[in-house]
Formats: sequence, C-alpha cells, structure tokens
Amino acid sequence: MDILPFILIKNTSWERENMESQFPNPWIRKHVVYLWETTTYGVYFAYSGFINQEGFISMNNGRHDITRPPNLAHRQFSGPQRTQRPIYVDLLPPCNHACPAGENIQAWLALVQQGQFKEAWELIMEENPLPAVHGRVCYHPCESACNRTRLDVTVNVHAIERFLGDQAIRNSWRVNTSTDPSGKRILVVGAGPSGLSAAYHLRRMGHEVEIHEAGPIAGGMMHFGIPKYRLPRQVLDTEIRRIEDMGVKIILNRKVEDLLAEKEAGGFDAVFLAIGAHLSKRTEIPHQDAGKILDAVSFLKSVENGENLKLGRRVAIYGGGNTAMDAARTAKRLGVEEALIIYRRDREHMPAHAFEAEEAEEEGVKIHWLRTIKEIDHSTFKVEIMRVDEKGRPQPTGEFETLEADSLILALGQETDTSFLKNIPGLEFQGDGTLIVDDNLMTGYAGLFAGGDMVPSERTVTIGVGHGKKAARRIDAWLRGEPYTKHRDHEIASFDKLHVWYFTDSAQRFEGHLDIKLRQTNFDEVVDGLRRQDALYEARRCLSCGNCFECDGCFGACPDHAVNRRSDEAVARIKAETGEYRRYEFDYDLCSGCAVCFEQCPCHAIEIVPEKTSQELPDSTPD
Repeated sequence: MDILPFILIKNTSWERENMESQFPNPWIRKHVVYLWETTTYGVYFAYSGFINQEGFISMNNGRHDITRPPNLAHRQFSGPQRTQRPIYVDLLPPCNHACPAGENIQAWLALVQQGQFKEAWELIMEENPLPAVHGRVCYHPCESACNRTRLDVTVNVHAIERFLGDQAIRNSWRVNTSTDPSGKRILVVGAGPSGLSAAYHLRRMGHEVEIHEAGPIAGGMMHFGIPKYRLPRQVLDTEIRRIEDMGVKIILNRKVEDLLAEKEAGGFDAVFLAIGAHLSKRTEIPHQDAGKILDAVSFLKSVENGENLKLGRRVAIYGGGNTAMDAARTAKRLGVEEALIIYRRDREHMPAHAFEAEEAEEEGVKIHWLRTIKEIDHSTFKVEIMRVDEKGRPQPTGEFETLEADSLILALGQETDTSFLKNIPGLEFQGDGTLIVDDNLMTGYAGLFAGGDMVPSERTVTIGVGHGKKAARRIDAWLRGEPYTKHRDHEIASFDKLHVWYFTDSAQRFEGHLDIKLRQTNFDEVVDGLRRQDALYEARRCLSCGNCFECDGCFGACPDHAVNRRSDEAVARIKAETGEYRRYEFDYDLCSGCAVCFEQCPCHAIEIVPEKTSQELPDSTPD
C-alpha cells in the first residue's frame, strides 16, 4: 500500500482551477485532499496525515518510519546540497500600516480572539489613549487596507476597538504609570485629540505635563465639533478623566497669548502646540448678509452649549464635508422640517465619508449635488447648476435654479488661529496659516513642537492622536539629548503573499442602529456596540497577515519533521530572555529546503531565503 502525506483544503472550483498558482511545487499538488466541511469561524485548518491509494486517511503517528522519502536529486526546490532554507518572519499587516495612530491592530485582535479583552485594551493603550472614542469617530483607514476585502469583506476593526474601550469604561480599567519621574516639565497648548495624546504619552515616559486649554471643557473639537449622537459625552469625558488620573494637569479657560513668556513662567523644558481648527472659512456671496447666516463650527458649539437657536422651518447647509453632514443631521434633530445640503461637486468627489452622507439621507436630509450658491436675497438662493468635466472637476453651466431656506449654515472648512505665534523667531507658516515643522514635528524654534490641526496634514481625530504620540517620542528624545531612532520599516503583507485557499467566506458582524424615527428627534447614540460573541467572531475573521497565528500547518506538513513546536514554558522563557515570541523553530539538520512549509503557510509568516544569506528578520513594531 502506497502511503503519502496530504494537506486538507477547501473544496471549490476556484481552488481547483488555481492549483498551479497556489502550489507551484508539483510534489505538493499531488498530495492535496479536498475537504467539504467548515469550522465554526469559517476557517479551513491545514493538517498533516496520510492517504493511501484507496483513499483512506490515516493519522498514524509513526509516519516517520513509513513515509516514502523524497528523491532529493530530482526535487524542484532542493538538491543533494540544500541551497535554500525557511525562516520565520513578521511582516507588517496592512491594517497596522494604515493606522494613523500606529496601533498594532493585528496583535490586539489576536488577543481578542482568545478572550483576553483587558490585555488587548492594554496593547491599544500603548499607542492610543482614546479607544472608546476612536471606535466611534475614527474613519478606520485600517479597514480600507484590510486584505480581507479581497476575500469577502473587511474585518470590523473599529467596532471591536469600541467594544474594548467600552469594556474598559465599564470595568474601570487603568493604565500602569510606574515610570520613574524624569524631572522634566512639558507644556501642551490645547486639550484636543493631539494635545491629550501627547500629554498621555509624555506622562507615561515619566515627564510632568501641564495642558493649557482656552475653552471651558477639555476635548477640543471632539467635544464641540462632533455631535452627541456620534460621540456620547460620558464616553469622551471618562477617557479624558483617565488621562488626568495619571497625573496630567489640565488648566481650562487658559488662553495662551505670549507663548515664550508662558514657557518661561512655568519653567517648562519643551512645548507642544496642539491648537485645533476652530475658525470657520468664509466665502464671498453677494448679499450674503441679507439672510440668516451661521458658520458650522459656531452652530455646533451653540447646540452643545444648549443655546436656543431659531433656524426656521428650512435650513440650507453649504458644503460637502463631514462637518456639513453633522450640521444637517443636527438641524433635523432640532426640529427643522427641511435640511438641505448644497455642494458644488458630485457624490463621488465629496470630502465627506460615504456612510456619513448615507446616514444623513436616511434621516431625511436632502443633498443637492453639483450646485453652487451665486446670490442670496433674504430666504431665496440663486443656485448655479454645475457639471463634472473629464477630470472630475465641477464646471459652471450657466443654468440656474432657485432654492428657499430660512437659514444658511456655512460648512466650507476650518482654519487654525496661529496669529499669537507670529513674533516667535524661526517659525515659518504655510499660506493657510498652518505651522511648518520638520520630520520630528519640531518647528524652527528649538524645543517648540507642533501637531494636529495646526500643521499641514489631514484633520481627523486619529491623525491628531498619532501626531501627539509621535511628538511625545521626539520630545522625550530631544530632552535626553539623543536623536530619535525609528523602528525599521518592514515589508507589508500584501494580499498576493497570502495563501487564501486556507480561508473561506465569512460574513461581517455589523453594529445595530437606532430606529430612524428616533434618530430624527433626539441626540441618543445612533450606532450600537457589538455584543461579546460578535466581537469574538469578528476578531477571528482576521487573516493575521504576515504574522504566525499557530495553525500548526508547518508543523504538520513538513515531510522532514524539521519543524519543532515549543512548549508553553519554552515560549515564555524565550520571550522573557529575548522579547521574541516564537512557537515554532526549524531544525536545519533535518530540513531539506523543500519549501512545503512556506507553500502551506496561510499568512506568509515563513519566507524562503538563499542558504548563504539566511537570517531571521526583526519583529514588526508600529511607530
């Protein structure tokens, strides 16, 4: 009886048609057995065993004695003398690479898979102090980069992060701040996402941090610019209070007028500027003062402060960004009969995220695409119809229509007030007033750093938090008189590197939404969180791109028995000694370099390298 090793994989026509590309080694192709059954989480696990010529499967542990040895003289990947060998690698998952806050997303998802929620939250907190906030307001570029989108649909990363953030709030989890005091004092100007992030990370490094905030409440535009139905204030306030409990001092209603004098008076060793974009941009519209005109930032602040605004029955919002959507949805909740958005481009080119526009339309907001306001006469708007040219840019048509509204809210973007910095030597500014910084976020004045909305960049909460962390690390290095050493950039684990035959389609778990009718009448949170079982399921949809998730595939598939599986005790000991986590190791005295382990690895945690240059690659750590 002829006994051969086999590999189990999903049985679909796609795999059959793509066998040659998935398994370039013909020796492997003839040892594949197709499996019809699925597992709980839609993963087809690879095992090693034996199949005889009659088709009977055996898992005989004595296979070393009965397996026909390969003919090394005729193998495609090796010869009498090995010319290549496998090594274990850690590539950079595309979600990690895309995260502006630098979170190690794949690693904390792996902890969630095991039900280790607190440990997963602690890993997020190494990079981002506001996970409950981010799970609600981040526009999750990690999900756009997720390799799973090429297989079925992205992993719902932001919903899992929100789940962890809410668990931390519910269970009063705290961050360890046992670092010895450095004796250094840092001033942070602005208590928005960037300022809070910088203060948090600097405090964890042992520095004394003081935030001076011009407003009456910490949080910046997270508090005044993001409506409650997207970000409940209790969630925001709790995460800010956690930062204060670490020892960060926040002084409210403290507007900085003379920065250098403030620095000297407080005995600060460095300064981080994190002033938000609180000034609305204006536009010239003939007779625009004839009607009731508001700017979106002031409007949202007034609503947050509980002011009684008289908008009339119909409100027009001019702009197509996320702030315009927030203003329109807020107006509907205040009871206006009609909220209409006027925007000069089409849906495809709007700056607002697609789901923002979709949710606004669900709530009854009307959007007039390819329209621009030319003139206002009291409650009448003369609007020109635009067309899109071949480059996607709006062009006037000379055709006009009339719209009516009792109030107009301008949502044309925001600017930062940097006028108080004009007299500081060495500082340079862009035409829009933003402050120019170097790669370390330092300005032209030594010891003065800046980030968030006041430097040239996209303006989102997550980017602001990432700037704060980056600045904190550079400030710490500058205070120690050392250059900051950035971690080595690793190769990204792109979709083409994965062996997706290992995985099957798996539907995404979506969050629930508040009923449409209720959404139009109150400021209750619109999006619900995931349940525990849904968070576990969703985390297990992660493909673990570029990082071993201990499927035992290499251990079981190796025909030479050259893969050793370490015990838990050995793994823990090696991690304590070297900081490296490795479940498996290669025994190169047995390895023939056949590449079977590489070809079956679903996540590309194994690489084949020439024998003469074989070396382990360092672990991937986000900056």
